[in-house]
Amino acid sequence: MCVEKSKVVIRTEKKKHTNKLSSLFRDFSWKLLYYIISMVLIIKDKITDIILEFYFGEKKTCPPLNSENSFLAKSAIELAALIRNRKVTSTQLVEATINRMKEVNDVLNAIVDGPFEDAIEEAKKIDERIANNQISEDEFAAKPFLGVPFTTKDSTSVSGRLHTLGLLARKNVTSKEDAECIALVKNAGGLILATTNIPEVNKWQETRNNLIGATNNPYDVRRTVGGSSGGEGALISSCASTFGIGTDIGGSIRMPAFYCGIFGHKPTVGAINTRGCTFRTGKEPSTMVVAGPMSRYAKDLLPLLKIMADPKKECLLKLNDKVDVRKLKYYYIRESGELKCKPVSNELQLTMTNVVKHFENIADTKPTEIKLHGTDRATKLWRFWMTQEPSDFNLLLGNGTRLNPMIELIKKLTFQSDLTMGAIYSLIDEILPKEKADKIKEITRKCDEELTNILGDDGILLYHNMTRTAPFHYALLFNVCDFSYWSIFNVLHVPATQVPLGLDSKGLPLGVQVVASRNRDRHCLAVAEELELAFGGWKPPFKL
Repeated sequence: MCVEKSKVVIRTEKKKHTNKLSSLFRDFSWKLLYYIISMVLIIKDKITDIILEFYFGEKKTCPPLNSENSFLAKSAIELAALIRNRKVTSTQLVEATINRMKEVNDVLNAIVDGPFEDAIEEAKKIDERIANNQISEDEFAAKPFLGVPFTTKDSTSVSGRLHTLGLLARKNVTSKEDAECIALVKNAGGLILATTNIPEVNKWQETRNNLIGATNNPYDVRRTVGGSSGGEGALISSCASTFGIGTDIGGSIRMPAFYCGIFGHKPTVGAINTRGCTFRTGKEPSTMVVAGPMSRYAKDLLPLLKIMADPKKECLLKLNDKVDVRKLKYYYIRESGELKCKPVSNELQLTMTNVVKHFENIADTKPTEIKLHGTDRATKLWRFWMTQEPSDFNLLLGNGTRLNPMIELIKKLTFQSDLTMGAIYSLIDEILPKEKADKIKEITRKCDEELTNILGDDGILLYHNMTRTAPFHYALLFNVCDFSYWSIFNVLHVPATQVPLGLDSKGLPLGVQVVASRNRDRHCLAVAEELELAFGGWKPPFKL
């Protein structure tokens, strides 16, 4: 009997040993595969960069501000206070901003429609009322951005202004009314000055179309501003716009904000009504798209979110509640684990390390490194959930006519297409094999459940924006999956804020995403302000 038991124990031990060896072999094989693929992607990118750098020539940045207009570098709330206290007039601010737009647009190519000279007349009326003491403190409180100019992307409706979506077929189409978010900013005293460039119907990682061309990065015009709120990112960073309103379905606020070194907040889905944003009604039952603020300063984000937020969501958002960043719990992830993505660059990893160290020093709880189920398949998740969106992007690209992807590709190759290659990529993706719905939904559920349980009501996730800083124009055609560092949070419907954190060795903006669970936008913005205080925030693409 004892002999039989011994044999069973031996067999069990052997099986455990075999399983352990098998597990070690699988882990080793996976790490080896990941390493090989990573090296291939890195080498491919280096070769691409060498070719594109040779093609574009020497680096060039946007022109600096002259000393007379140095006040354009101030925050929106500071400028509003200067107007209110009669130290600067709205007319001076609007005229200086218009002149700055004209100065930088020759280099950046960011404006679709504008600058709108009639804003000067609106500014003069505001100045006259202020001079005659006709504006009460209550009105100033209700209009926190009174007399302050702003911009928005072309795909968001502005009454009487061009609404092209970057399509040649819509080059003369104008909007009949303001989008909800634009109307709210106007009601808060903002003066719209221009609409800005986007990729066709917002569906590409680089702001380029055949209507006005590509928008250039103010830190290095050879490089992309990202998409789709790319015109916004370029103008705000170069002090040609005080703040902007973007939209985000797969990184479209945070990507340009990161590449252009500014702040960009993607709110919780549903926090802001999206009526008028790329034909949205604002009543869609399920969507990943959101509208949100972009600015040079973190302190502008919360006031902007307050005026744009749906009043019905206030009980959930609690935007007036104070946040003590020292009491929050911090988590961080260093790599998504997705095979299609390159490893995150050393400089971005060092940036993450510095942010983690900062919270080690000030927070009550030491930051914890974690892994999150599903980040390694973020591209597949976003790709599936895009098919569930209420908008038909094929019809949008065709301006109401359904396009055949292969015919459009042939037209592109024979120089007869009205679309860019980025738009063609989006069309071709439609005819590739579909993701398995049940599997994707289950992965999404697990990822959502994990993140919600980890973050709870007081957790913050620090996550990279991308694997590298702003690439050269066209480079993203050869590497389409790294944007999944942004899109995973669209899939999960949670708030995320891009925070600028200085410049890399090439003079390009670094940054990190600050993520919280649903409706905890105020925590993201409080942490963004803390990081701005600690690391300096926006660094101009020129000497001030």
